Amino acid sequence: MNPEQYLDSLLSLPGMWGARVSRDGKWVAWTWFRTGPAADLFVAPTDGSAAPIRLTETLENTFLVSWAPDSRAVIVEQDKDGNERAQFFRVDLDRPLEMIPLTEPEPNYFVRGGDLHPNGRWLVYGANVDAAAGLEIEPTWVYRLDLETGERRVLARPEKGGWIVPDLSPTGDHVLYGRKDLHPAGYQYWLVDIEGNQDREILNFGADVKTSASWFPDGKRVLAMVETETHQRVGVLELANGEIRWLLDDPARNIERAFVPYGSEQIVVVEIQRARVRCSLLDPATGKETHLPKVPGNLIPLAPLANGLWVGRYYSSRQPADAVRFAVADPDPERFTSLSRIWERTPLTAGDLAPAEDVSWVSVDGLEIQGWLYRPGQEARGTVVYVHGGPSYHSQDAINNQIQFLVHQGFTVLDPNYRGSTGFGLAFREAIKKDGWGGLEQEDIRAGIETMIARGIAHSGRVGITGTSYGGYSAWCAISRYPPEIVAAAAPICGMTDLVVDYETTRPDLRPYSEEMMGGSPDEVPERYHERSPIHFVGNVEGALLIVQGLQDPNVTPENVRTVEKALGEAGVPYQFLAFEDEGHGISKPGNQKRLYLRLEEFFAKAFQPGLSAG
Repeated sequence: MNPEQYLDSLLSLPGMWGARVSRDGKWVAWTWFRTGPAADLFVAPTDGSAAPIRLTETLENTFLVSWAPDSRAVIVEQDKDGNERAQFFRVDLDRPLEMIPLTEPEPNYFVRGGDLHPNGRWLVYGANVDAAAGLEIEPTWVYRLDLETGERRVLARPEKGGWIVPDLSPTGDHVLYGRKDLHPAGYQYWLVDIEGNQDREILNFGADVKTSASWFPDGKRVLAMVETETHQRVGVLELANGEIRWLLDDPARNIERAFVPYGSEQIVVVEIQRARVRCSLLDPATGKETHLPKVPGNLIPLAPLANGLWVGRYYSSRQPADAVRFAVADPDPERFTSLSRIWERTPLTAGDLAPAEDVSWVSVDGLEIQGWLYRPGQEARGTVVYVHGGPSYHSQDAINNQIQFLVHQGFTVLDPNYRGSTGFGLAFREAIKKDGWGGLEQEDIRAGIETMIARGIAHSGRVGITGTSYGGYSAWCAISRYPPEIVAAAAPICGMTDLVVDYETTRPDLRPYSEEMMGGSPDEVPERYHERSPIHFVGNVEGALLIVQGLQDPNVTPENVRTVEKALGEAGVPYQFLAFEDEGHGISKPGNQKRLYLRLEEFFAKAFQPGLSAG
């Protein structure tokens, strides 16, 4: 197919997010991007008897939050143009496309979680607001909203900001939630009853130790994960006596997630090995662990059905994310039943998608770095480095539309998992803190570029860099530090430019993350924030620069752009600016992605042509 047909096909290929199985096991719901002008909700029967049903059809991104306890409705949230000031809705399965408002639109605060109580009347969620005063605050409090009377009862009041997502017990008696009151790097878990009368700490392994917790379906036990210096421990907390039994405690394993689905006593353990998913089922009573056989790509079990069958999520760089039914004892992709019927919704085939090639190189201090290399089918027009966000995240063997389009248009793409990425063990993830953001992890990326040049895969003067969020910040670092022979062009998307401005204007729940990564606040370590802010070094920019920003972004706010534009002007540095009025943190709407991808192709192609300037 020609380039325009390919791009249109790529931008209509649904991208799955947040698949969840109902408590009764009869339905699986998920959010799909690119099935319309914005993200929407779909649901499908887990027996595969029918095609997916569209539950919402909107002009704004709508995300699945939770299932109602009776499995007959879902709770969803929707914001305005990506501003993340979300409103909750209920959508009943027997009344698709009808969104019943539960909270007010565009609140002056951010909400987290959203669980419906078994009585169908109370909604439990977190919000950084003092509802009585109507004022936005720094910490996220836990609320119980009475949907009949409108009463908002505060169940718990954490003292400091942080990413806090309340988790209502299946029985509706208690709420689990995390706190970051003691240290920016740590999480302690607390338990509060549904009336807000008894709020107590149940998991604390040190002020700066990360802990996570989730419910067993019986509502009497809690699955706990606790970080040590080298690995994650997995255990079961009995609430009746406060005792915890450790089931997995192996420094050689990189366990990143664990949960207990409804309908099962077994714990699903999600392990990441060299950025690839490997899962197992763990019996909490006996400690016996059953590892799922390896399959091409990534398979995550979500919930059990009958007769050894499970619902899972399956994906790779040549397999769109799919909700599937599979036999856990023999998970052969050839025998999977596609519940989302993803391939029926696209003219693309696996052959139209570039595979992710596992590559590695050695960084400046000898640390091995892994990445994914995507090669075009013809002589490359140049190389684009795509840097993932986070940084506590990792790029997987999965479809990335931006990467796939650039490869189809003739560019080689390198997608590095620099230090600080998840997927390679805690020591690798924590290594970014040694000297903070903008330190050795940026040298990991540079070393990858130089290695690709040395191997003849990339060519000096024909390498560009892009990425969103922390990837955008990395693009700013590269273009303001390295000569055009290393990085000839940069297209930062929603990237931080001044780390002090970013700290002061971002969402309050993200400030502790900056403090953790930088070793303190701007007041505590001002020199480091200055040194690692690209805005102070834009006078060094020699290559082409395209700034991309969502103007509703509450994470990396447009103030980052306003301040850097002034600095660029004072330094006499030319640049291009592409703004999206109806986008927040990242460019997600298909119409906007088309504008962005075409502009990126044009920008990098021009920057890589000798004698031409993309500025």
